[in-house]
Amino acid sequence: MDTEFRQANEKDVASFEKPDRSKLFRNVIVVTCMDPRVNPYDQLGLKTGQAITIRNAGGSAKEALRSIIVAQHFIGADGEIAVFHHTDCGMSRTTTDEVRHIVKKANPGRDDIAATVDAIEFHHITDIEGSVKSDVKYLAENPLLLQGTKVSGWVYDVETGEISQVAEAVAAESTVGTQA
Repeated sequence: MDTEFRQANEKDVASFEKPDRSKLFRNVIVVTCMDPRVNPYDQLGLKTGQAITIRNAGGSAKEALRSIIVAQHFIGADGEIAVFHHTDCGMSRTTTDEVRHIVKKANPGRDDIAATVDAIEFHHITDIEGSVKSDVKYLAENPLLLQGTKVSGWVYDVETGEISQVAEAVAAESTVGTQA
């Protein structure tokens, strides 16, 4: 892959134009799965520089929160957060316990690895739409998001390429540091 990466980069560099974020940025954060069948740029008509894209196994909003906080507070991405999950997701075919078992089996006798993997939640998905709705609710109710942030939730169908919106909310006013 080293050679392939270098050759591809040489071609890219030959026609490279530095993106002008101030002209391109559409002020959206896309949280989606790392599945290679998911290409948010093509599927949503985005160009490089138009969105901040956060990818992880299953498109988990909980896992993406750290990056969302950085994007909002340091990059100035204070517009919409769009959460995209997809059909036929690998996280719907494995459980947290199965992932933990596989990692421990690959590392016999490593108590440090067992303890570390036992502390990780792998966000098993049993219902794609329910998972999206749960992530949208989690973000909208999270006091670390900027108040008034629109959060939308979507399902991408890997068989048809279609997207469907299944949830929408607005981040509530933070109650951190206030008393009732």
